[in-house]
Amino acid sequence: EVQLQASGGGLVQAGGSLSVSCAASGFTFDDYAIGWFRQAPGKEREGISCISSSDDSTYYADSVKGRFTISSDNAKNKVYPQMNSLKPEDTAVYYCAAGSVASRPAVTSQYKYWGQGTQVTVSS
Repeated sequence: EVQLQASGGGLVQAGGSLSVSCAASGFTFDDYAIGWFRQAPGKEREGISCISSSDDSTYYADSVKGRFTISSDNAKNKVYPQMNSLKPEDTAVYYCAAGSVASRPAVTSQYKYWGQGTQVTVSS
């Protein structure tokens, strides 16, 4: 059974940080890129970051560049998004996903497997 479990979300004040994790199982981790998405109420799901499990290349959306980072531990089949300098507009449900993303890491249709999501709330 394929599973992608995001954890570590919560409530944080503006300017604070959150360390979250995404644990993957049920598929060959090294064959996929892991994307990090978010969806705020009434908005479309936004691709904000991605890491390739094969070469650790990364992608960041402009909205999070310089504030968020992503790393992976292939031995543990885990990805670690780190969110710094959080803003109220970062409030959303955050999801991890796995796919063969080629040149479009922010496109949801590029991802085959999706996790349940974790809520991140940033208070002003």
